[in-house]
Amino acid sequence: MGLIHRRRGVPAPELTQRSWRVVVAVLAASALAGCSLIGSSDKTEGSKDVVLVTHDSFVLPKSLIAEFDRQSGYHLVIHAAGDGGTLTNKLVLTQGNPAGDVAFGVDNTFASRALDAGVFARTDVPLPPGAQQYVLPGDDGRLAPIDNGNVCVNVDPGWFADHHLAVPRSLDDLVKPAYSGLIAVPGATTSSTGLAFLLGTIGRYGDGWTAWWRTLIAGGATITDGWTQAYETDFTQGGGHGQDPIVVSYDSSPAFTVPKGGHTSTTKALLDTCFRQVEYAGVLTGAADPAGAKAFVEFLLGPAVQKALPDAMYVFPVRRGTPLPKAWARFAVQPKSPYAVSPAAISAHRDAWLREWSDIVSR
Repeated sequence: MGLIHRRRGVPAPELTQRSWRVVVAVLAASALAGCSLIGSSDKTEGSKDVVLVTHDSFVLPKSLIAEFDRQSGYHLVIHAAGDGGTLTNKLVLTQGNPAGDVAFGVDNTFASRALDAGVFARTDVPLPPGAQQYVLPGDDGRLAPIDNGNVCVNVDPGWFADHHLAVPRSLDDLVKPAYSGLIAVPGATTSSTGLAFLLGTIGRYGDGWTAWWRTLIAGGATITDGWTQAYETDFTQGGGHGQDPIVVSYDSSPAFTVPKGGHTSTTKALLDTCFRQVEYAGVLTGAADPAGAKAFVEFLLGPAVQKALPDAMYVFPVRRGTPLPKAWARFAVQPKSPYAVSPAAISAHRDAWLREWSDIVSR
């Protein structure tokens, strides 16, 4: 789960998740090299650097970075630090002596750890309408919610029609014998998508989640290292035209599987299987330039960036009233009641849950 515009002239439904991941990989490499994605030649004379520490998939388009530079008088420099979990670990390890001024990409599955460690400073960034509902308990003005989305089971309805089998609707359905061996799941220990799905099952079944997983694994579920393999290789509607008609992905995924010239999506998200993820940004404790860091957090919450989020990162903006692409309005439907696990419970039990999960899938 960076910000980047679509290829010019290509409507949103044609930009597949596969092509997006390739673009992200190329651009993230630039960030990993420690460079600003807009290049040092674009730095305005006399401007001050503000350093963003983020995950590998966050890429701002040049036009938006230039707008931030013009508005704020700062020059944004981007340092990528791995996926969301790796990012959080690095922020905790460098608490008080951070590698940057501001961080984006810590989500609600890891945020409690960062808050407990004092990674973020209190800044009380003003929130736009709609964002308050995503604020974490005990946040104390340290983290601003920037985007949200849901990890949900996706299906290939065409496959089920061809095989005269009803499409599953719920987590309960997925462990029925009729659906044995039909699902690809990113691993919870190797993927933020997989961890979110595990938490969704915990939110649904409580202490009974282990029994659900044992049944799923006994039925022949495919466990992959990450989302890319599950969706692009094993899923029947992925780029590799795999064998599994069920996959763990996102509520936004069906907006990207509309054939050219088509009016319907070839996939569907099961809205009774979802776990909500929220990504946050905040000023780092010990930042060299906390004022510049706060200015960037405020910029992320502004209308221009919020409008860019759906096409860029498959996520929904937190700012109420932000227009969505046409394909999203039709096919990226959010669940009304996604499963949830409190940040405090995640912080207290995450490691134990992951150990139990690993034991189950390795048998």
